[in-house]
Amino acid sequence: MRLADTPGLTRAGGTVDPDAAGEEPAAGAGPAFAVAVGALAEGRDAVAAVRDDLAFEEWPAPKRLAPHAVALAATAYRDGIEAGTARLMLLHDPAGPEGWTGSFRVVIQVHAEVEEEMASDPLLGEVGWSWLTDALDLHAPGYQAPSGTVTRVITEGYGSKEEEPPSTAFELRASWCPADDEIFDEISGAVLAWSDVLAAAAGLPAQPPGTVALGRRGQPGRGAGHRGGRRR
Repeated sequence: MRLADTPGLTRAGGTVDPDAAGEEPAAGAGPAFAVAVGALAEGRDAVAAVRDDLAFEEWPAPKRLAPHAVALAATAYRDGIEAGTARLMLLHDPAGPEGWTGSFRVVIQVHAEVEEEMASDPLLGEVGWSWLTDALDLHAPGYQAPSGTVTRVITEGYGSKEEEPPSTAFELRASWCPADDEIFDEISGAVLAWSDVLAAAAGLPAQPPGTVALGRRGQPGRGAGHRGGRRR
């Protein structure tokens, strides 16, 4: 399923039409949130234009983290097989909570299975975090107050599942505040950066063959390099 084939963005309280960015998407949200919803849609569509190996799925937005929120979920496919999953939440609080540098905060989660050798690499955390910062430097360079973790996940089966081989996975959770003075570019770019991280974690090429690398606002630009070894 191509990203462009997915339904409208999902927010707390209902579905937002990504083509209605100039309209009020949620009662009391104000025009800034409407602009943010349009930016998410633009970022999603920019990725859809160059990647068939990433697909968005509906995911309900959280209701308690901020007064207004919109959420995206994505799945990465390698050779037609699911290779990784990711979620992105955009939180909006006009009051600007403590710890935020503005009224928006982006929260992401990326999960992918990796080879045991890679999971045991002591540099996995540093490499995984660099995937994010490199992608943000390219697509959303105004990001502020970044925070996050990289986790190695080991799954072993017992009982009726004891015959299943152990699996190892990589998980990155992170958040940051986009620059309010360039909110459309920063939020659209956040989607591109999030997609780059998912592609890297899932072992997909940074830039699909025969396509143009995306830069700011989904325009052609230099590709974001992926550091570190790859997986099966």
